Amino acid sequence: MRKNVFITLLAAASMAYSCQQGANKRSAEEIAGDSIEQKSFDAAIDGKDVKLYSLQNERLHVTLTNYGARLVSLHVKGKEGKQTDVILGYDTAEEFKQNASNYYGAIVGRYGNRIGNASFTLNGTAYELEKNNGENSLHGGKNGVYNKVWDVEQASDSAITLAYTSPDGEAGYPGTVTMKVTYSLTDDGGLVIDYNGSTDKETVLNLTNHAYFNLNGEGDSTILDHELQIDADAITEVNETLIPTGKSLAVAGTPFDFRKPQAIGSRIDTDDAQLKVGKGYDHNFELVKGEGFRKVATVYAPKTGIEMQILTTEPGLQFYSGNFMTETDPKGKGGKGYPFRSAFCLETQHFPDAPNQPSFPSTVLKPGEQYTSKTEYRFSVR
Repeated sequence: MRKNVFITLLAAASMAYSCQQGANKRSAEEIAGDSIEQKSFDAAIDGKDVKLYSLQNERLHVTLTNYGARLVSLHVKGKEGKQTDVILGYDTAEEFKQNASNYYGAIVGRYGNRIGNASFTLNGTAYELEKNNGENSLHGGKNGVYNKVWDVEQASDSAITLAYTSPDGEAGYPGTVTMKVTYSLTDDGGLVIDYNGSTDKETVLNLTNHAYFNLNGEGDSTILDHELQIDADAITEVNETLIPTGKSLAVAGTPFDFRKPQAIGSRIDTDDAQLKVGKGYDHNFELVKGEGFRKVATVYAPKTGIEMQILTTEPGLQFYSGNFMTETDPKGKGGKGYPFRSAFCLETQHFPDAPNQPSFPSTVLKPGEQYTSKTEYRFSVR
């Protein structure tokens, strides 16, 4: 009997793998219609094997890797039945490593988003973090979890759990933190990401996935035609280095009002101080408070008919409109260019710089507590 959902482990060898061994074989990915081949992920990073995995049902086909616990491809059927890969990335593990600071598809942390002056104080102790965004720390610094090889803890025909233990002091953060991320598919077109973490010392933790989406298909030249709706009445004001000032700004009457669907490009070049700072949208949307796991945003691409709903337990959603992407960036999958504003990110998370902003929802994790978070990207066709 054919299973609706299956997972295929694509065994990877070392970088010295002989091309002749695989020359006459079609990988499981090729058979499934993906462009990513097993041999592309025959690599060893930090002495650990990097491997490629696949999850598939009748609605979605996802490949991911244990390097950065990152999504590599996400195929969705469009309105004409065509399989469309809607996330950006690379064809090889080595390319992901060389361009790790792009964060394509990765789990980022220990702290997703920015921490001002790359420092914070907890219980009277000051902690200095790695600076990798001017004077600030971004997505966990240069040694963030996006740049680590995770262990596969368990894999079934419907889900995969990856784990990483970050030692005390890594990238400047206190405490030994054990974190787990589970990816799973649902029958109604959902990709669910469950996060879990624990620590042996009081610390801060804020994990998220940093997928770059283009619902027209990765490699398409723009996302400005996408229609976006976000359940948020306010954004977090930022300074010239994109660090929160501590103030909230109402979205009503501004280019940040996505309470009703709006084309991303319709107001992105408006003469607005916050848009100028971010060179477009690169802001935390303060989600309308709801009970637990709820729908917070929807994106629709008229070109393909693909709609993506976002559901989460998190209080914030970072909307980034690809403002720092350029024509000179390294080529992506299949040699495609990823130019200016050719992708967007919608990262579910706690607010940026929360360790330095007492009024923001807390990101403190104490021994004996469990860090939990859940997000779903649910796809359908109009």
